[in-house]
Amino acid sequence: MEPLILDSALLLTIAQIILIDILLGGDNAVVIALACRKLPPDLRNKGIFWGMFGAVVLRIVLIFFALQLLALPFLKIVGALLLVWIGIKLLVPEGEDAHADIKGSDHLLGAIRTVIVADAVMSIDNVIAVAGAANGHIGLVAFGIAVSVPIIVWGSKLVLALMDRFPFVITLGGALLGWIGGEMWLGDAYLAPRLDLPHWAHYASGAIGALFVVGVGKLLASRRQAAVAG
Repeated sequence: MEPLILDSALLLTIAQIILIDILLGGDNAVVIALACRKLPPDLRNKGIFWGMFGAVVLRIVLIFFALQLLALPFLKIVGALLLVWIGIKLLVPEGEDAHADIKGSDHLLGAIRTVIVADAVMSIDNVIAVAGAANGHIGLVAFGIAVSVPIIVWGSKLVLALMDRFPFVITLGGALLGWIGGEMWLGDAYLAPRLDLPHWAHYASGAIGALFVVGVGKLLASRRQAAVAG
């Protein structure tokens, strides 16, 4: 693992991780609300805190293992393809029943368990995306999550309102995931030593990935809207 140097590249990576966490972690606030809605008022804050705490710890552990796996041959190629798919999925609106299977619990431990389990199931895309953006640094992952979690939990309504008002924020997020995926596959442990590409090729591949995600995502979103309207 390379030492971290505070420069523009590091700040950009941190910003990417925070943006990914906000865009892909917005559902966490919904999960927390649904899981804790049946708790007595005096236990809700405890359910939210401990549920989110457990979910964050579990997510950092999952990302740590993802970082180890991405060091194996061919897995960065798989990760890049998954990121492209995640980026496209981000641009296609989900159905209204996306969280219909999240059950509320009327006791504290049950609500905490529901938050942690649901977050683990729903966080696969977040784990892959953050691992791809982190360039092998678990410290960056932990910092990015630590900064973004309060935004997601306490500022979730503001974040969702901004996304509704400024759709380009979501488009930017999809393009970012496409860019990371486009660059990631060139750094695969098997391909990188054999390709020996110039540095500009990474930018070109990232740009192609971003354009592909936005183009396909917008196309699928328009088709879905047309189907719903029809």
